[in-house]
Amino acid sequence: MDKLGLLIGGVFVAGLGVAIWQFMQPTEQTAGSMVHPEPTALSDLAQGAPIVEVRLPAQLSPEATIGKRAFEAKCAACHGANAAGQNGVAPPLIHRTYEPNHHSDEAFQRAVQNGVRAHHWPFGNMPPVEGLTRADVQYIVRYVRQLQRENGIN
Repeated sequence: MDKLGLLIGGVFVAGLGVAIWQFMQPTEQTAGSMVHPEPTALSDLAQGAPIVEVRLPAQLSPEATIGKRAFEAKCAACHGANAAGQNGVAPPLIHRTYEPNHHSDEAFQRAVQNGVRAHHWPFGNMPPVEGLTRADVQYIVRYVRQLQRENGIN
């Protein structure tokens, strides 16, 4: 066997070893992970129960405080107190699915304005939200982002 064949064989064996090692690693799921709770885990929750536990910041910025009031008035009925979600109703916004690099602030603006087809969670489509301006949604997003950061979602 020539040196090139040994080199290719060695790289193949090393790659196979790494793949097996990674496959054998346990998967860790935190409340804010991109992995959604299993349907059976959701079925263990009471209808309307919070889906995730949310740690609250010691203090909110003035903008986030305004956003919290707007969130409580327009969003909490579905997304739950402190954006923890409600089983059978709407998903938690304090979840890695909604981190800034996956759902930008503009995604929140569009969701409020146009609604959203269900694509991450089994709760059905989100309708547009009446009575919120772009500025209102900016404040709501400030609130949600501060909650996310407090819960390790950046």
